[in-house]
Amino acid sequence: MVITGNNVSDISDLQIYLHQHFDIKSLGKLHYFLCLEISNIVDGIYLSQAKYASDLISHAGLTDSKTASTPLEADCRLTPLNGTLLKTPRSIGTILHDLHFSVDLSLVLTSYSDADWAGDPTNRRSITGYCFFLGVSLVSWRSKKQTIVSRSSAESEYRALANSTSELL
Repeated sequence: MVITGNNVSDISDLQIYLHQHFDIKSLGKLHYFLCLEISNIVDGIYLSQAKYASDLISHAGLTDSKTASTPLEADCRLTPLNGTLLKTPRSIGTILHDLHFSVDLSLVLTSYSDADWAGDPTNRRSITGYCFFLGVSLVSWRSKKQTIVSRSSAESEYRALANSTSELL
């Protein structure tokens, strides 16, 4: 169980209460949980999966692969019928990126969404992308292909907005 908050005495009181009713043991400050590395810094908390990603890359035997800032050119559109496979796989150089959750966290939820109308050249379905911020902290994001072919860019954008708001529910 992870107990967190901004009031140390409330956390301590909760731990005492739980200890009276259950056999628990405090392991101290949280550093690693469910493949997430947690770093407590003065201005907030940082979450990282660098160790987990490194372990995956190592397990897949890709530690000697060349890194790239992006695997393809920005305007590249591939279909299942064109292109050739890379002889040696390349990993994207984002292993050291992390998420920051500020101490001064604003509770204002902001959402951004976008759609690439008919972005899939094979079946003309649009691709939706959206993200949610709580204050300045990124808390959720997703990119996926829409299930229906949109007849216009406006319809595609409305579907992207509907998909992102349904994620909140």
